[in-house]
Amino acid sequence: MTTQTKYYELYDDVYAPGRWHLRMPVDSHGEWIDTWQFKEGKVLEFEGPIRFPVKPAGVALEYSLSMGIPVVHRRVVSLFERLGLEKEVQFIPAGVEGQPEPYFILNTLQVIKCIDDARCEEVLYWGPEHGEPEYVGEYRNVVGLKVDPAKIGNANIFRTWGWLVTLVVSERVKLAMEQEGITGARFIEV
Repeated sequence: MTTQTKYYELYDDVYAPGRWHLRMPVDSHGEWIDTWQFKEGKVLEFEGPIRFPVKPAGVALEYSLSMGIPVVHRRVVSLFERLGLEKEVQFIPAGVEGQPEPYFILNTLQVIKCIDDARCEEVLYWGPEHGEPEYVGEYRNVVGLKVDPAKIGNANIFRTWGWLVTLVVSERVKLAMEQEGITGARFIEV
């Protein structure tokens, strides 16, 4: 009997005492950057540095979200390199206000159609009646997300097709992040 890999939603511990809060990323001209592009599973290129304002200032975390964008410390980059995940992610250099340490946007390069509708608490789809034709057939809402491991293959980090707001990692990544003591990361089994 083989054991199926477990998967977890990777999210930001918003209740960490005294934590910082990252704001919307800006480019070298101070203009906001479209955050949805980081959820599409594509390699991205940028001219000039990306910065994250911090308000309120507080305890710096090694894993944080800004508008759903994972922002990580170089320790996370090193860990992912040791795990051999270079083909599954892109690390985009970014500055965080008040931090001399290097930070990076963790851009996930895979979107996998793996949501297990039957096991989720609730799923709602966009239909023609919602007046958003580009979204018809995609998820409008997912509550109690569950994934089907048989549809995931060997992926260790990915976003779920149709519900791109969720970042999922394998148990291997979860355990490695916990053992490394990465601050700010929390996990919910999916």
